[in-house]
Amino acid sequence: MSLPKAFSDQHVCVIGLGYVGLTLAVAMADAGFQVHGTEVRDEVLEGLAKGEPHFWEPRLKEKLERVVARGKLTFSKTLDDSVKASVYIITVGTPLDKDGNARLGMAQDATRQVVEHMQDGALIILRSTVKLGTTRNLVKPILEASGKSFQIAFCPERTLEGRALIELHELPQVIGADDPDVRWRCQQFFGQMTPTTVVVGSLEAAELTKLVDNTYRDLSFGFANEIAKLCGRMGISAREVIRAGKLGYPRTNVALPGPVGGPCLEKDPHILVESAKQWGVDMPITLAGRRTNEEQPADVADIARIWAGRLNGFPAKPVISLLGLAFKGMPPTDDLRGTMAYPIFRELEAAFPDATFRGYDAAVEPAAATAFFGFPMVKTLAAAFEGADIVLLLNNHSAFQQMDLAALAASMHRPGIVYDLWNMHDDIMESMPDGVVALALGSERL
Repeated sequence: MSLPKAFSDQHVCVIGLGYVGLTLAVAMADAGFQVHGTEVRDEVLEGLAKGEPHFWEPRLKEKLERVVARGKLTFSKTLDDSVKASVYIITVGTPLDKDGNARLGMAQDATRQVVEHMQDGALIILRSTVKLGTTRNLVKPILEASGKSFQIAFCPERTLEGRALIELHELPQVIGADDPDVRWRCQQFFGQMTPTTVVVGSLEAAELTKLVDNTYRDLSFGFANEIAKLCGRMGISAREVIRAGKLGYPRTNVALPGPVGGPCLEKDPHILVESAKQWGVDMPITLAGRRTNEEQPADVADIARIWAGRLNGFPAKPVISLLGLAFKGMPPTDDLRGTMAYPIFRELEAAFPDATFRGYDAAVEPAAATAFFGFPMVKTLAAAFEGADIVLLLNNHSAFQQMDLAALAASMHRPGIVYDLWNMHDDIMESMPDGVVALALGSERL
C-alpha cells in the first residue's frame, strides 16, 4: 500500500519491538509508512534480520519478510541521526516490581533517546500501558527540557494476541491529548490504519480508558471464578448456572470461569489501583477481583489433592500432565508471559511433592516450554495422556476443544483424574472410561 503523497507523517519510529511494538511496526510498514524500530535485545534484532519474529502471531512472519524486503521497515539497537521520523511511538514494557507497582524506567529511557534525535514539531505517542499521569508527569517534562517544540499524545494499544494484525486495521483507536491540534494530527495519522478513531480530551482520559477496559475484563472473569468456587462446593454446575442465566436474557452476560493471566490482565488492575491512590481513592472491588483470580491456582491444586485422596489406590508418586501452557488458547498464541499454568504447576508441586510432571502445548515450542517450566514436554496429545494419573487442561486451544477426550483418557492409569479448567467438554462427567474421574471447573462436587 502507499500513503497519500501530501501526507506529512510518513516516517515513523517505534521504540521497543516487543509484542505491541513489532506488530504495530509491521502493520504500519505494510500500510505504506516508512518505519524504523529500535530494540535493546540483541537476540531479537538478530532474528528480525533473518525475517524471524521472536513470537508467533498469524501472518506476522510473512508480512515481516515482505516489508523488510521492500525497505519499508528497518531496525537498530538505538536511535541515531540517520533516522528521520516525524512521529515517535513508545511501546516499551511496564512490568510490575516486587511490590506490585509499575516500573517506568524503560519508558523514561525511551523518551530520553527520542529527545536526543527528534526534530522540532515531532509527535511523540506513548502507547505503553502506564499508571495515570505518566504521559504528563514523566514523559512530557523530559521532552520539555530539550527546548525543542513537540506534540504529545497517549494512544493505547488494544489488540488481542492472535488477532493483532487484523485488529490494528479494525479496532477504533483511542486518542488522548490536551490540544485539539494534536488530537487532529493523531486522527489523520491513525486514520491511515483504521477507519475509526475515538478522541478523548486529555492524556489521562486515554490512559484510564486502557486500564478500565482490561480491569473490567479481569473483574468479569473474577466474578465467574467466584461463582465457580461456590458451585464446586455446592455440587452443582457453574457452567449450567451461567448458561441458563444468560440464555435469551440480554441483561446478563457472565463469562464462563477459567484461569485469568497474560501480560495485561494480571498487571493492569494493579496499575489502576496504584494510580487511584494518587487521588486518595481506594479500589477494593478491583483488588477483590484480581485476588480471586490470583488465588485460583491454589484452589485448583487443593481440589486435585482432595480428589486424589478420595480415590483408593491413587499413587503417592503420580504422573501429572499439564496441557495448555501458553497464557491463553483462543485465539492461539505461544506467549508464556503471565501464564497461569506456571503458578498452577507450583501449587501442584507443593500438593504432590513426589509427582513427575510433563507438559504439552499446541503452539509453544517444546524447548521454550521446557526452559520456562523446568519439566519435559511430550510431542503429542496421546503421549500426554498415556500413563498419566492426573491430566489438567489449562487453556482452551482448539486442539483441546476438538479432541476425543474419552478415547485419550483410556490410556491413563487407574484411578485417574481429568480436570478441565475451561469447561470445554459438555459430557465430561458421563463419557470417561471406568476408573477415570472427570472434573470441570465449577462442578467439582466437593
